[in-house]
Amino acid sequence: MRIVAGDYGGRRLKAVPGMKTRPTTDKVKEAMFNIIGPYFDGGEVLDLFAGSGGLSIEAVSRGAKKATLIDRQYQAIKTIKENIAVTKETERFEVLKGDANKMVLKLAKAKRSFDYIFLDPPYKEQQIIELMQKLSDLALLNADALIICETDQQAKLPEELPDFTFIKQVDYGITELTFYRYQGRENR
Repeated sequence: MRIVAGDYGGRRLKAVPGMKTRPTTDKVKEAMFNIIGPYFDGGEVLDLFAGSGGLSIEAVSRGAKKATLIDRQYQAIKTIKENIAVTKETERFEVLKGDANKMVLKLAKAKRSFDYIFLDPPYKEQQIIELMQKLSDLALLNADALIICETDQQAKLPEELPDFTFIKQVDYGITELTFYRYQGRENR
């Protein structure tokens, strides 16, 4: 694995040891960023199932201002910190250990909000629709926030969702990428 492009482009990243984490391949990562825009002009990233941290590191490399990475596994947190060290800009990253559902409550209490959300949960525990609704309900999404979901083919994410506009769905072998834009609620 490597950082594909941007300020940190070409630097190698470590995968999380063991079989509990499935890293996004460089091919899928490159395709993902070609779809959402190869480079960013600032913005905050939230990666709820960060694994190795590769997606958030790629986003910051391509111009996102800061990334918050969450994972509940000790080995993943250790790997994320080692991969962030490769950037030599550790201050642009915040790493939190814990369950995604509990951590979003803490972020909401801290009045945080985000522009790019990566949702790449373990394939057996896909609760993406519920999580997206929770992010909306807790006001964690900035206007026009982009939500990028990485799932397997069984997920069958819908095109119609309250508060979200479906952008695109693309298959890469067993991996499926689905993109949504947050439209927000009128009463906020």
